[in-house]
Amino acid sequence: MPLTPDDEIHTRDELVAFVRELHQDYRRRGHGWENRTLDSFLEALAAWIAGSDGWYRNFDKELPANGDWTFIARALSAATVYE
Repeated sequence: MPLTPDDEIHTRDELVAFVRELHQDYRRRGHGWENRTLDSFLEALAAWIAGSDGWYRNFDKELPANGDWTFIARALSAATVYE
């Protein structure tokens, strides 16, 4: 359930809902995902972040200069131990 170029997430609650829907999508049809293992998912995530300026450019969008990169990093890190 990828976001389209015009989709935006504005609030923490919207982000929570998106991540939960992503999880449900994996449970329903994860067998069809390109990156089905955590290993390949994390590698693809890092690769997409590294090249994300190209994605934004391809859709005539501007990479958010003030994105909260620390929040994303903390969320990913916390998920390794959070119950």
